[in-house]
Amino acid sequence: MPRAERQKHPQDTPSDEIVDGRRSYVLAGQRLVAPPLAPGLHVVATPIGALADVTIRALETLAAADLILCEDTRVSRKLTSHYGISATLTAYHEHNASEMRPKVMARLSAGQRVALISDAGTPLVSDPGFKLVRDAVEAGVHVVAAPGASAVLTALVVSGLPTDRFFFEGFLPPKRHARQARAAELARIPATLVLFETGPRLADALADLAEGLGSRPAAIARELTKRFEEVRRGPLDELAAQLAGEPDPKGEIVLVIGPPVEAAPSADDIDALLAAALARASVKDAVAEVSAASGVARREVYARALELSKAQDSSKAKI
Repeated sequence: MPRAERQKHPQDTPSDEIVDGRRSYVLAGQRLVAPPLAPGLHVVATPIGALADVTIRALETLAAADLILCEDTRVSRKLTSHYGISATLTAYHEHNASEMRPKVMARLSAGQRVALISDAGTPLVSDPGFKLVRDAVEAGVHVVAAPGASAVLTALVVSGLPTDRFFFEGFLPPKRHARQARAAELARIPATLVLFETGPRLADALADLAEGLGSRPAAIARELTKRFEEVRRGPLDELAAQLAGEPDPKGEIVLVIGPPVEAAPSADDIDALLAAALARASVKDAVAEVSAASGVARREVYARALELSKAQDSSKAKI
């Protein structure tokens, strides 16, 4: 049986969520039955903007859940209403988490099926959900993720910046002195940086980041997947200058900043490394060692090793 069972006569299907005693949801005008959901905590990613980005698995999980925990019920109800899901929505956020967590754990311990979502994207990224997951794991509750949209990864892949290694910072401190201190710490991280920021603080944050990180390539991704999506790319200092003279941008904003550029080793540096390596290893092994240590192409190091060997031979011949 497929994961989502289509009704033979959708026009006769009841308009509520229960179909033949099972939970359901609406997709493309058809009410579909959600498969049984295992007891436990289900961490479910939701769209960061475009509702069409939701996954089938997310819809099945939300439809079959006994309870959906969300940051703001008004925001999440737009998604559940759009897809005909009427499971109970309960607020779970940083202001009530300590009070709500024991109540949620009691329901999980009783074998209920609880879904955890955020206002947008993947839960636990800049929200208090990790404490609930931690408690569930410690209590032996089954925890499973239904992956999907993430503003962090979406911004990273459209930025045009290196993706092989990245560091997610979240929000910078709101006060300037603390923000500048954190920017100085971030400058030492050898990876692409991904940060969240608000419109009113964006210009000031960019100025402090440009001062602390220098003129690195960067991208400002705003309203991703939404109607007014915008991605601005350029040197960090230039973007800071541009934003300083503009009104505060609206919407959700992700900053992506390229990694620090390491200075290429000089010819003298390569010669010193080769001399030390050749004193204890063959030319082949010495070239491999220096290439790995310096990041210089092996053929270039090999050519320089041959030049050094010829120079040494010439010196010996003269003696």
